[in-house]
Amino acid sequence: MAASARSKNAWVLVLLLLAGVVLGSFIGHITNGVSWLSWLDYGMTFGLTNPVTLDVGVLVLTFGLTIHFSIASIIGIVVAAIIYHFI
Repeated sequence: MAASARSKNAWVLVLLLLAGVVLGSFIGHITNGVSWLSWLDYGMTFGLTNPVTLDVGVLVLTFGLTIHFSIASIIGIVVAAIIYHFI
């Protein structure tokens, strides 16, 4: 019984963190045009900028992943962790 409650809590944490990243990125993107809030969209992009392609004749697979972290998304992660703490 305790293991299922723990796994539900882990899923809640993952969903809250994902929501924090998405909402933070959205807020950062919206505030990019506001001069005194444009610093929220400052960040770095990590990942594969050029996708890797695997061609085996019949099937072609393309792999690529980029992640953009901004200050607003990091703030969203922190707020999501604080909300999870109080749930």
